[in-house]
Amino acid sequence: MQRPWIHWILFTALCIIWGSSFFLMKVGMRELSAYQVASIRILSAGLVLIPFVKKAWQSIPRAQVGRVMLSGLIGSFFPAYLFCMAETKIDSALAGILNALTPLFTLLVGILFFQLKARVLQILGTLIGFVGLSLLMVLGTGFQWGNIGYSMLVILATLLYGLNVNMVGRYMKGIGALDIASLAFVLLIIPSATILAYTGYFQMPLLNQSVLQSTVAAGVLGIMGTAIASIIFYMLVKRAGPVFASMVTYGIPFVAVAWGLLRNEQINLQQFFCLLIILVGVYLVNKPQKKADPIVEAAETDS
Repeated sequence: MQRPWIHWILFTALCIIWGSSFFLMKVGMRELSAYQVASIRILSAGLVLIPFVKKAWQSIPRAQVGRVMLSGLIGSFFPAYLFCMAETKIDSALAGILNALTPLFTLLVGILFFQLKARVLQILGTLIGFVGLSLLMVLGTGFQWGNIGYSMLVILATLLYGLNVNMVGRYMKGIGALDIASLAFVLLIIPSATILAYTGYFQMPLLNQSVLQSTVAAGVLGIMGTAIASIIFYMLVKRAGPVFASMVTYGIPFVAVAWGLLRNEQINLQQFFCLLIILVGVYLVNKPQKKADPIVEAAETDS
């Protein structure tokens, strides 16, 4: 028997966990570099998912292992570093707002490269979302070109998210989400540990209180914000469906903004207004299709 209240508990937990990720990055980078925080995030996620990797290895066809590895790289590994690098210069709240562009890039990449059939309403939503982005870059950063450059790192990360979603949806439909996450993150343990060693992390005073706090924050980011959140999202999709699960996109920026306010980050009305515009675009992209809603075909047939 379905229990809707469980759906909302999972939904709220996801919003809080993923919305808090941007704050945890800032805490991690108090003593650690962006590369070290991102590496600990991926490493800890991989270690937590080790118990699931045996089943994943048995379930995933050998011909798909390369795609799973690629999915891990473009869907988690590179975005983790891009977000941390961006937050060396921009506020965590702004990073959370820009993260809301993910569904728009998912649609855009699908149309351009995966022969996705898009409805007119989705095209409109994408345009509105990018209007919100443009206004955010102008009003929210005051044309400080250095900040805009770092904001573009977040935008690149959301573009990679969109590419990964389309790739998984197109080529890995028969593979469970937990299997993909488990194998991908376990395979990323070695490169993330190598980067940690290369950046001198293991030569740092790891028992120093401030270094330890930053390490714990980065570890929680990986365990909660990556590994456990992925499992919760998979549960939510299974129980409530993909449409309901995708609504988490709306909650994440507000949690990120709330953390930013608690940290006394400068969040103005213009940024909040731009966030609302972006979310309107996301809503139109995710709005269920009606029979009378016309479709714009990106390609006549699948390649």
